[in-house]
Amino acid sequence: MLAPAAGGALMEPLLPLAMAALTLAGIMAGYRVGMVLAGSAALFILVSDLPTAFFNLLVSRIYANVLSNWLLVAIPMFIFMGLILEMSGVAERSLRAAQRALGGSAAGMGISVLVIGVLLAASSGIVGASVVLLALLALPRLQETGFDKPTSAGLIAASGTLAILIPPSIMLIVLGDQLQTPVPDMFAGAIGPGLLLVAVYGAFVIWKARGLPALPRTDRPAPLRLLFDLGPLLVLVVTVLGSIVAGIATPTEASGLGAFGALLITLLYGRFSIAMLMNAARRTVVTTALVLFVMIGATCFSAVFKGIGGDDMVSAAIMAFGTDPYTVLAVVMVAIFILGFVLDWLEITLILLPIFAPVVAGLDFGNGLTGQDTKIWFGILVAINLQTSFLTPPFGFSLFYLRGAAGDALSTRQIYRGVLPFIGLQVLVLVLLILFPRFITG
Repeated sequence: MLAPAAGGALMEPLLPLAMAALTLAGIMAGYRVGMVLAGSAALFILVSDLPTAFFNLLVSRIYANVLSNWLLVAIPMFIFMGLILEMSGVAERSLRAAQRALGGSAAGMGISVLVIGVLLAASSGIVGASVVLLALLALPRLQETGFDKPTSAGLIAASGTLAILIPPSIMLIVLGDQLQTPVPDMFAGAIGPGLLLVAVYGAFVIWKARGLPALPRTDRPAPLRLLFDLGPLLVLVVTVLGSIVAGIATPTEASGLGAFGALLITLLYGRFSIAMLMNAARRTVVTTALVLFVMIGATCFSAVFKGIGGDDMVSAAIMAFGTDPYTVLAVVMVAIFILGFVLDWLEITLILLPIFAPVVAGLDFGNGLTGQDTKIWFGILVAINLQTSFLTPPFGFSLFYLRGAAGDALSTRQIYRGVLPFIGLQVLVLVLLILFPRFITG
C-alpha cells in the first residue's frame, strides 16, 4: 500500500508542471492560444483524478465569468471606437496638427511624439494603430531633427505602447475583472503612473536631444484651426474617461458613448461612410471573438489547473524564496516580466493572475494599503509590467508593428537597440510605484 501512495505523492506536483509545460509548448508552436488552453484543460481532466463531471463545472464557469459578464461589453465598444478613429483618418488628422503645433525644436519634436502617443492612447487604446501611425508620420521627422535611428525607433514603440495603459484601456478592464476590482478605480489608479511614465520618457528625450540643431521654423497653425483639428478628439477623451472616473457612467455605458462620439466626429469632418462603418464593425467582431475565445480557454485552464493543485504548487514555489511580502512581490513581478518575452499580455493575465492575485492580496506590505487599495496597487503594477511585454524582444508586438510600418527605414537590430533604454525606464517606474504606492492610490 505504501508504493501507490508514494507514486501518488510524486504525481501531485508533476501534473501541474506537465500541464503548464504542455500549454507553453503548444503556444510556442504557434497553435491558437484559446484552443491550447481549452485543450490542455480537457486533456488533464481525463488524465488526472478529477471527475468527468468537472466538464459541467467548466460550462457554468464560462457562462458566469465570460458570456454573462456585462463588464466585458466595453471591450468591443472601445475597439470599435478606436477603429473608427483610425480608419476615418481622425487620429491622423489630430496627429499632424499636434506635430505642427509642437515641432519647434528637436526636443519639441520628441515631446510632440509623446503627446500624440498619449492622445492616441486615450482615444483608441489600440497599440498597433498607435505604433503604425507614429511610425508613418513621425519617424521621418524625428530623423530630420537629428535623432539617431535607434532612439527614434524606441520613442515611437514606447509611445505607442501607452495605448495599453492609459485609460480607457482594455487591459485595465480585463485586470479589473480578474481582480474583482471596480474598473473606474483601476482607471483612476492608472492616470498617475501613466503621466509619470510619460514624464520619464520626456526627460530621456530631452536628454537625447541636447546638442541637436533646431528645426527650421515653420508656420504654426492658427489657433482656431488647431482647435478644430484637436478639439473634438480631446472632448471625446475627456468625456469618456471623465464620466467613468467621476462615477457618472459605468465603463460599459462610457464605451457606448465613446463609440457614438467617434461616429459623430467622423460626421463633423465629413469622413463618415457606410463602407468604413461596416469594415470597422467586421474588424471589431473578429478582434472581440479572438479576445473572448482566449478568455474562455483561460477560464477552463485556470479551473483545471487549480483542481489538480497548481495554485498550491505556485504558492509554495513563490514562498520558497522567502515569506517577506516584498520578496514575494519581486518574484511575481520577475516571473511576469520574463514571461512577457514569449507570451502576450492577455495570456499572462488570464493564466497567472488568478493564481498570483490571492497570494499577494493576503500579504501585509506595511505601506498603509489594505483590502481594495492593495488590489488596485497590485493591478497597476501588473499593468506596467505587462506593458513592457510589448517592447521586449523577440515577440514584443510593438516591435513587429514598427518593423512592418518602417520598412527599410529601420533594421531589426536598430529597433531592438532603441527599445532597450525604454524598457529600463519602464522598470524604473515600476520600482518607483512599488516604493511609493500613493502614485496609484492617491
